[in-house]
Amino acid sequence: MLKFLIDKDTWQEIYSSIRKNKMRTGITIIGVMWGIFLLVVLLGAAKGVENNFNKIFGSFATNSVFVWAQSTSKPFKGFQEGKRLTLKVSDLENIKKEIEGLEFVVPRHQTQALAVNNFKSGNFGIFGDYPELDNVQKKDLVYGRFINDNDIKEKKKVCVIEEEIYKQLFDKGVYPIGTYIKINNINYNIVGMYKEGQIGGGGPQGNIHIPFTTFQQVYNRGDSVGWMMVTGKPEYDITQIEADVKLLLRNLHKVHPEDERAFGSFNLGERIAQVTRFLTGMQFLTWFVGIATLIAGVFAIGNILLITVKERTKEIGIRRALGAKPWEIKRQIILESVFLTSIAGALGIIFGGLVLMLIDATIGKGPDAALTNPTVDIPVVLIAALTLVVLGTLIGMIPAQTAVSIRPIEALREE
Repeated sequence: MLKFLIDKDTWQEIYSSIRKNKMRTGITIIGVMWGIFLLVVLLGAAKGVENNFNKIFGSFATNSVFVWAQSTSKPFKGFQEGKRLTLKVSDLENIKKEIEGLEFVVPRHQTQALAVNNFKSGNFGIFGDYPELDNVQKKDLVYGRFINDNDIKEKKKVCVIEEEIYKQLFDKGVYPIGTYIKINNINYNIVGMYKEGQIGGGGPQGNIHIPFTTFQQVYNRGDSVGWMMVTGKPEYDITQIEADVKLLLRNLHKVHPEDERAFGSFNLGERIAQVTRFLTGMQFLTWFVGIATLIAGVFAIGNILLITVKERTKEIGIRRALGAKPWEIKRQIILESVFLTSIAGALGIIFGGLVLMLIDATIGKGPDAALTNPTVDIPVVLIAALTLVVLGTLIGMIPAQTAVSIRPIEALREE
């Protein structure tokens, strides 16, 4: 078999066959190439969407819900419609005590403030946080640490900054830990820095985290809470936890039990499940479209080879008359089929890779990137290529069988 593959006559015969049907062969190769090109690009795009979603929400505990206070939409127990509500620290204690299946209940505060370091400044999101935040929204620390219990207890003037803030307030190469920045004219010691790109809600310029108790004191927030993050245990339904928390809050704040506007919420677990289902469906559709296009292209190659066999009927008959065995004719036709599908597949993979590189260089960069690192795993590419070779072999057997079914005497009579 190896001798057959390296035989010059084998490849000369394939070249001769292709040259006789240049137009048809070229169009057919483009059809197969388009199929694997679509497969690679669509899989890469789906991966880019998944990577972008993970970049935005990957640091969060997936079984989480955000809850905040709004205003009432119904009068209740002497209170008029439109009463402004505020979450209290005591609400969190009641939620922890009454609601089953909770893992973490994390209060948060937020504002915007001017941060200054020497002659550099910027307006950033300022968050008051507890150490537990790092359990529900993991920070990928570059230097230092996150807020700890001692910071909370002593209401320390310390902060953890996002990498983007470091780029705006510090010269390149300066080690930030232990240095001070001014936030609203108050000095804060930097104890940690984490990688940019993680959701915080403050804005595109970056976020700064200070102890929750420090935030309360500096901004005179008393025992109020801006909003809370509630995380359920894996075995509990986060949608049910969300409903239970909001019902309890309505009771605590003397709000009508059916007032849906009083407390707002965002169920991250539910949204993640929806996106996961969407990505799974997108990948299934991608494979379906790609493989269907590949099969159509491969069948076109089989059709071209059938035409080639018909045109070479006399030649095949002469070879059979001179002693060529059926399997020798078969392997020649099958090799031609595999060769054409392999060339088309290689071109499709190369062009697909180039398009993904172009997508990454254009719309895959920056904080507002729609896709992040759109790539296709090497094993997936290898599986697609192997599938193409197998299909090429199988489809090549049809014209190969047609070729060997021709009786030499009948072939020699062909004009």
